[in-house]
Amino acid sequence: MKAIILAAGKWTRLAPFTDTTPKPLIKIMGRSIIEHNLESIYKDVDEVVIVTKYLADKFPETLWDNYKWTPISYSVQWDKKGTGWALVGMKSEVDVIILYWDSLFDPRDLQALVTHPGYACLVSEVENPERYGIFELDEFENIKQVIEKPEKPIGNLANTGWFKFPGELFGIIENVWVSPRGEYELTDALNVIAANFPLKPITLQWYYIDIWYPWNIHDVNSQFLSSLSESRIDGTVEDEVHISGEVIIEPGAIIKSGTYIEWNCYIGKNSIIWPNAYIRWNTYIWEGSKIWFSVECKNSSIWDNSKIPHLSYLWDSIVWNNVNLWAGFKVASLRHDWKNIRVMSNWELIDSWKRKLWAMIWDNVKTGINTLVYPGRTLWTNSTTLPGEIVR
Repeated sequence: MKAIILAAGKWTRLAPFTDTTPKPLIKIMGRSIIEHNLESIYKDVDEVVIVTKYLADKFPETLWDNYKWTPISYSVQWDKKGTGWALVGMKSEVDVIILYWDSLFDPRDLQALVTHPGYACLVSEVENPERYGIFELDEFENIKQVIEKPEKPIGNLANTGWFKFPGELFGIIENVWVSPRGEYELTDALNVIAANFPLKPITLQWYYIDIWYPWNIHDVNSQFLSSLSESRIDGTVEDEVHISGEVIIEPGAIIKSGTYIEWNCYIGKNSIIWPNAYIRWNTYIWEGSKIWFSVECKNSSIWDNSKIPHLSYLWDSIVWNNVNLWAGFKVASLRHDWKNIRVMSNWELIDSWKRKLWAMIWDNVKTGINTLVYPGRTLWTNSTTLPGEIVR
């Protein structure tokens, strides 16, 4: 069996996360999204083909030519003509797994698809089917067709973008018509397959997390942290450190005396937590970052080589790479009117559907001492603030 991963998109909703990193390579709990999902299928396939375009060179730099000895090759989709066009010219004499790499799935659900004896699509039951591609079933509970955002009710089984198809898919792709959007659509080929082969829906039983906006990345981190069942401490923990809940402390990390770590947290390789820091509740600190004296971090994600100096206060926030927040940095989490926090994303004001969302701080930001940030505000890549500045 062959796996084909469609990873050519730019994912502009995730900007500026994706200014320098393709979405499938964003790290979650120490591994990229693509590696988390590969872990669930690599033993069941003979090869993996990754279709790329945006920042295509980043994929072989990260994944090389194999994943745990399962070979990986790369195909660049230079023309943007749809998901079907990404498969034009490919051939297979064996069954294929086709994957949209937009979301993170529980391994048990992926295994249910990969090991299914026939052809199938992974589906999710949704409450608002008018927002999704929805599968219509026939009298035998086989998939009849998929309809994008149906105006009339036909069911609530949404397309997740994971399929198990016969190798004949590629011959079908060569003959599909261009859609009204001017693209070759994989779903058009799916409808042809459904008319000629029994195609079963496999309903998700576990978690499935869409990653649409920057704050969803922290939602995924929280999902992993909240599911930790035991601690793993491979770094150095000095005397008089208090730890409660389950934690992961990677090799090379140093936790200094007087620090409190409560609830489930992740401390990455070569990070340093200085004395009397307070790290709690779903905080994720990645490789080479430093949390200084008397800093409080709660429910936040901090990526590579960032520094949170002394007497700072970081709640419900996202801090990207190589950030330096100078002493006394503070953020506010709640609006006084208790409404949802709205966030500027891809130059559009978006309702985050969260009542608590503090700062989103992108690559290479440097702040002056005692910077204060209003709820839901963004500090853009390479930006700076003055001492005592208020980001409104």
